[in-house]
Amino acid sequence: MRRKGLDRFFAFEGLFVMGVALLVLFALVGQLAADGAGRLSWQFLTSFPSRFPAQAGILTAWIGTLLVMLLTALTAIPLGIGAAIYLEEYAAKSWLTEVIEINIANLAGVPSIVYGLMALGLLVYELHLGQSFLTAGLTLGMLILPMVIIATREAIRSVPPAVREAAYALGATKWQTVRDHVLPYSMGGILTGIILALSRAVGETAPLITVGALSFIAFLPHPPWQETFPFVSFEWLFDPFTVMPIQMFNWVSRPQEEFHVNAAAAGLILLAMSLAMNAVAIVIRARFRKRIHW
Repeated sequence: MRRKGLDRFFAFEGLFVMGVALLVLFALVGQLAADGAGRLSWQFLTSFPSRFPAQAGILTAWIGTLLVMLLTALTAIPLGIGAAIYLEEYAAKSWLTEVIEINIANLAGVPSIVYGLMALGLLVYELHLGQSFLTAGLTLGMLILPMVIIATREAIRSVPPAVREAAYALGATKWQTVRDHVLPYSMGGILTGIILALSRAVGETAPLITVGALSFIAFLPHPPWQETFPFVSFEWLFDPFTVMPIQMFNWVSRPQEEFHVNAAAAGLILLAMSLAMNAVAIVIRARFRKRIHW
């Protein structure tokens, strides 16, 4: 009877804590919606920042956010998945691999401002990449790389050993086993971890301020294409940038109340972007789980 009483007590405690957390979350989102919903419009999405609150928009901010997220994904995903496959499937168990694994786990918990300071010294001052989209993407890529590695390793570990043994029994090589069986079966977990990591990166502010994000940009970056050969331009990589969190930080630091309303509206857009990424993660995970039969 005592054990059942303890079980009921902890179940009630967990339910109470979850309810309080949801209540606080709904209150914050409700207050944000009440403040900024009236400012949402097509003009707000397609206008450049301005000194006048009624004319200010987030065009450069949301385009900058999408480009920085693109570079972050291109930087972190291939490296993270490759490193996880090597550590989980190929690396021999030794003191060196243990040291690497411990450092990856520790790097996942390092504050983001530390990554910003490291990127400022390495990318901006040593490699002379400037305060650009490329620097921002590499900085956030380094930030989420440990998370991608850890999530991918956990997904690979979830594949039963019998799948590998069956592949080896049929004469498959290690790479064929990884490519044709381990990765497809673990792809749902891998993609979920990647998108959740990107969801964290989309709201990061401290490392981008450190590497020189601008709070007022009244022009778009160079287009990634051109009319003459080779038709592809990488000039935009070295353009100055801003992102949604930086734009919001700029507006809330101003004394005018109208800019605070703009910041709340931008927060709703950023929240919608993050929820959309999480929704994509849920759909992808569900789709890949349907393909698993063991």
